[in-house]
Amino acid sequence: MYYARMKTLELAPHTESTVLRFLETASALERRLDRVLSCTKGVSFSEYRLLKTLSQVGPTGFSRIDLANGVGLTASAVTRALKPLEKLGLVATERSERDARQSLAVITPAGRVLLEDAGNILRDNLCGLPVNALSSQKIAEFETRLGEFDHKF
Repeated sequence: MYYARMKTLELAPHTESTVLRFLETASALERRLDRVLSCTKGVSFSEYRLLKTLSQVGPTGFSRIDLANGVGLTASAVTRALKPLEKLGLVATERSERDARQSLAVITPAGRVLLEDAGNILRDNLCGLPVNALSSQKIAEFETRLGEFDHKF
């Protein structure tokens, strides 16, 4: 079936290739960070992001849906990712006092220790990225451009 696209805006010649390159670069960076953390601490980059988000919430914890929104994963992906973290003692889940159907995830003290170690490893690896050598002005421009994507979707 043929998809008739809207003709209100014309696609610039560079748009598709730039977006694909951007996504390929982001994917390659995530694989690199995933590999480093998996080999040294036994957690994936996604698991690191979950732990990092949970560490910023405090003792009340986060529902799986809120956690999913915080890290850009689906609720089912968060559920799958939390299971091994819970078995390792890095995360605990508790029933919500307000809604028995909902569970809240909290980071444990062991999770905080691992997060600190993994964060140091991550920062060491980020030092070697070209973005680390950019001026504050270039970073601000880059972040402004990235922010424009948030407002378009």
